[in-house]
Formats: sequence, structure tokens, C-alpha cells
Amino acid sequence: MIYTLIDNALSSLSVPYAAVLFQTETPGAPLPDLFLVSTVISDVPEESADDEEVSRFYRVQISVYNRAGLTGLPDVDTAMKAQGFKKSTRRELPFDHETRHFGLAMDYTILLGE
Repeated sequence: MIYTLIDNALSSLSVPYAAVLFQTETPGAPLPDLFLVSTVISDVPEESADDEEVSRFYRVQISVYNRAGLTGLPDVDTAMKAQGFKKSTRRELPFDHETRHFGLAMDYTILLGE
């Protein structure tokens, strides 16, 4: 279910995206100027009842990569919020000298009942 929520959020942005690693269809082809990568950082059982898991807490990272810098980025916050996620920490990623992309990692959290 977590992957469906992430997919629903990112597909609404009309920006190329992938889970874990963005790869081009043709090996060696250049990456797009702007793209997103999603990663589930953690999924921790939160509550249980009668020895059964009832809910799980997820932390998801959406990384945006852009050759033009870190301004004018897609509105990932609104897309993730529409799927029930809460905005968490942010951190700038090191500039990639090989691909020439700037990067920003944005974390989101959600508590889901199982």
C-alpha cells in the first residue's frame, strides 16, 4: 500500500520518477534535467493488538534532482500531502559533478493501519 500512495503522489506531478534509482531506458543515455527518486527509509510497527500488528509508521524520502538548481521545483509537498503524508526533514544533496544535477532530499511520514 505504501508504494501505491507514493506512486499516486508522484504521478500527479508530471515529472519523471523512479523508486530507489532512476535509470534511463537506454544504458548510457543522459538523465532528464529534472527527475524524482523515492525511497522508503523505514517502516516500523507502531501499534499491535491481540499479538497482531495494527499500524505501521513509514518514513519516505523523495529526492528531486535538477540541473537548473533548487528553485522552481515541482510541488512535491502538496502531492504527498494529498496522499496523507506529513512533511518532515529536508537536506540538500551534494552536487553531482558527473550528471551536473543539484539535489534535495525531502522526508515525509505517514501512519498506516494494516
